Amino acid sequence: MTSPHETVMFAEVLELLAPRSGGVYCDGTLGYGGHSAGILAAGGRLIGVDRDPAALAAARERLGADPTLVHGEFGQLAAILRDLNLTHVDGIVLDLGVSSPQLDVAARGFSFMKEGPLDMRMDPTRGATALELIHDLDPDGLADVIADLGEERYAKKIARLIKEAARADQLHTTTELAKVVASAIPIAEQRKSKIHPATRTFQALRIAVNRELDQLAQLLEGFPDLLAPGGRLVVISFHSLEDRLVKHRMRDLAWSSSLPPEHARRAGERVEPVCELLTRKARVASDDEVARNPRARSAKLRACVRTAAPNLPMHR
Repeated sequence: MTSPHETVMFAEVLELLAPRSGGVYCDGTLGYGGHSAGILAAGGRLIGVDRDPAALAAARERLGADPTLVHGEFGQLAAILRDLNLTHVDGIVLDLGVSSPQLDVAARGFSFMKEGPLDMRMDPTRGATALELIHDLDPDGLADVIADLGEERYAKKIARLIKEAARADQLHTTTELAKVVASAIPIAEQRKSKIHPATRTFQALRIAVNRELDQLAQLLEGFPDLLAPGGRLVVISFHSLEDRLVKHRMRDLAWSSSLPPEHARRAGERVEPVCELLTRKARVASDDEVARNPRARSAKLRACVRTAAPNLPMHR
């Protein structure tokens, strides 16, 4: 976590978040602190949250002592803000998924391109590793994880071969897992695919180990109560499962009843939207950015703004 890396869609995130001097903003996936640096440069107060102690240390070195940095999970943001005696913030930004520095360190176990232990925990201080998860699940359960979270069509065969390798004590490293997964996928399928055969399985195990979709669903459920009127949520996602959750939640909150107000109230329907969409469709990285930073290729950016509510105080 000591070398800089390019922050995905930096300008677009700052444009949509619109940080202002004196505003309070939360970067729920602090990482190396790229987006956070932009918030601070605009004069905003920063609450940086990350579950990875290495990321927190790197961000502290980069950002200095001014921001408040918290070791925690963004799904627990309501509790984190309560502990800081904050009721609302002016913006929340999330850059989901694994970070480039995490992928670059073989010992973290995220990459099938580098040999390392089957760990995959974003917070290496707690929770089960990927290898422990593999041993704990039966073949059907493992297949469900790979199919549901990796959208892998060969999930059943992959799960069976993984379990066989684990029982034979032949599964300890990322490269060993990648070889097992590749052996389950037909060669013809691998030749026409643009991604490594282990990509979807590694994604599924990483998401399961870190409860990534649970964290995102928890944040999406409660974020309107954390935003002051005019506060903004900006989210970058990197695969369809994340983006689908973000898109549907934002659209649901932006919906307002087509019935006349008095009829809508009698029917128990919401009359006014809780949020307004800042992005009608997901924004994607420019061709120039993708050329410089291939990780940005799959990035999708969505944002919404909290509408004013009569019973919601204007600030903390």
